[in-house]
Amino acid sequence: MPEIRPFRALRYDRSTVPDLRLVVAPPYDVIGSDEHERLLARDPLNVVRLDLPSDEQGDEPDDRYRRTARTLAAWRSDGTLHKDPHPSVYVYEQTYRVPGSDVVRTQRGFFARLRLEAFGPSSGVLPHERTLPAAREDRYKLLRATGVNTSPVIVLYDDPAVVGRAVLDAVTTDAPVVDIEDEDGVRHRLWAVPADGDNATRVAPLIAVAAEGPVFIADGHHRYETALRYRDERRMSRSCEEDPAFDYLLTLFIDAAGEELTVLPTHRVVRGLGDDGVSRLLARLDELFEVRRDVGRDELVARFEVAALAPGGAGVFGLWTRLGGALLTARRDVFEPLLPPGGEAVRELDVTLLGVALERLAGLDLDAVAAGSVGFTKSATEAVDRVDAGIDGADAAFLLEPTPIASVIAVARDGDVMPQKSTYFYPKALTGLVINPHEW
Repeated sequence: MPEIRPFRALRYDRSTVPDLRLVVAPPYDVIGSDEHERLLARDPLNVVRLDLPSDEQGDEPDDRYRRTARTLAAWRSDGTLHKDPHPSVYVYEQTYRVPGSDVVRTQRGFFARLRLEAFGPSSGVLPHERTLPAAREDRYKLLRATGVNTSPVIVLYDDPAVVGRAVLDAVTTDAPVVDIEDEDGVRHRLWAVPADGDNATRVAPLIAVAAEGPVFIADGHHRYETALRYRDERRMSRSCEEDPAFDYLLTLFIDAAGEELTVLPTHRVVRGLGDDGVSRLLARLDELFEVRRDVGRDELVARFEVAALAPGGAGVFGLWTRLGGALLTARRDVFEPLLPPGGEAVRELDVTLLGVALERLAGLDLDAVAAGSVGFTKSATEAVDRVDAGIDGADAAFLLEPTPIASVIAVARDGDVMPQKSTYFYPKALTGLVINPHEW
């Protein structure tokens, strides 16, 4: 069973940083180079200096991590960051427009500490994604240098009796300690709820319901695995310490049943097929799909640009090449003997079907994908534009619907992992609202 604890967060001191919009940032793994430069220029106290440090001229290897540790120490010393006086649960609300639509949703959860557990059938923490060594190493070096979690792992839990939701309803009637809107128009609100003394009873039902069953990692697999490695290293040198803070990590808990969550699809752009390869691909589509041909560009874009509103999981894809477009529906009986090993949930995923189709119809196996033969984008418009312009050798765009939340949970329960770029939970939690120091 998951173990969840309140904690004393490091937060920006509003007397030093009156406008939090200048110092918060998206999580490190969605920040491109241009945005990174903008964030650095926006304010010298922007949290990106802690969460995504960059090399500077003349740096020795790993100097950027050591510099980050010095920056963190300076910000704590000069009062830029202060540590809350009480262990707290931090209720978090995001109000946003679903990309590509006019639909507005509100998502709520809470920040707390989650005790680390190794993955396995009996674990209270279940993953669904395979991680990459280079990304794990970067996060490990940063964590070892700073001893803090800057960005949270996001997990899903189930609250069928709406016990926790009643707590969230009550807390969010109070005035928040943070209320800001980011550049994407997402409104972020935060409540710091003390969880010690007489206040403990207020948040106890929320913590209890999230700890009743396994939690499922929605986002932050690299951060979680890094924290496990760091914990094991620290245990070797401090084996006598009871209940150390490094046994936990910063986590955002979200009720999968009670919130209308948004998962964006990630469209695939296939490179380097050439005219002959595209022709062969189009000629063989009927082997695996029911095909509606001569689908126009505008129809495809209109359907898949708002795909985040679709339930997903129906095996329906859009295809665009410079020879025209098509709408594809998987012939599941034909796919069945071609699917990779695993449980039923992972074998039924749209991204699994597409992976089989790319290998069978275009000769693109996992090694070819890893080598860059397939690119990724959240925008259907961008995907077809790349093909029309032949950017980076783009020859075909496969447009997808999102992976259903139920499928994410089912894959995790089965102990399987999804193919690369299967899920993109939206919106992302802002970095810089709360930081978890590995200390009590």
